[in-house]
Amino acid sequence: MRLFHRILSFSSALVATSALAAPASLADTVEQRVAACIACHKTNEQGDAFFPRIAGKPAGYLYNQLLNFKEGRRQYPMMTYMVEQLPDAYLREIAQYFSEQHAPYPPPAASSATQQMIERGRVLVHQGDPSRKVPACIACHGDAMTGVAPAIPGLIGLPRDYINAQFGTWRNQKRKAHAPDCMAEVANRLSDADVAAVSGWLAAQPADPNARPATTLPKPLPMECGGVPK
Repeated sequence: MRLFHRILSFSSALVATSALAAPASLADTVEQRVAACIACHKTNEQGDAFFPRIAGKPAGYLYNQLLNFKEGRRQYPMMTYMVEQLPDAYLREIAQYFSEQHAPYPPPAASSATQQMIERGRVLVHQGDPSRKVPACIACHGDAMTGVAPAIPGLIGLPRDYINAQFGTWRNQKRKAHAPDCMAEVANRLSDADVAAVSGWLAAQPADPNARPATTLPKPLPMECGGVPK
């Protein structure tokens, strides 16, 4: 009988300890469900070469990128692990959530780009380079470079290192989009100096905290892009 009471007391203690150690239930909110995303893509920071700011990007663009990671067109092990088991509806919910976040941007980071590079970047962004069949960046990403809903991203506010890195991944085919992959074509038509010029100009531009993606473009896209609905 004494042994039985000892066992009973020990069992009761285990139950009590387990109850104390049990985590509190979490509210089922979209903020809680995207907490793992926010850990890297903080909505109130500029981002860096690895974890860009995704807040305020068009929902269709963000959804396409999640699909690209899931289906292997973009390659980053952490992102693939995060999304490979998520259903389509969940991916759309994540994209919609981040598209609705509009925290202020920090000021542009200090840059080593020369004025000559900055000017060349401005020309490429606004006029392109017809001799290389490179369209102006604004022809797709909008006059204010804040993107165009539903599927074209804004480029203002992205760090220079991140922009350079993405051009590199398009060139070496580590980043792809639905065919025809227009950005891969553009990336391979630009010289290294031109890539540096574009990224330098973009990173030097202050971002308007009230800016939002445009809803339309004044002219049709200069080239067909598989990720953009017609």
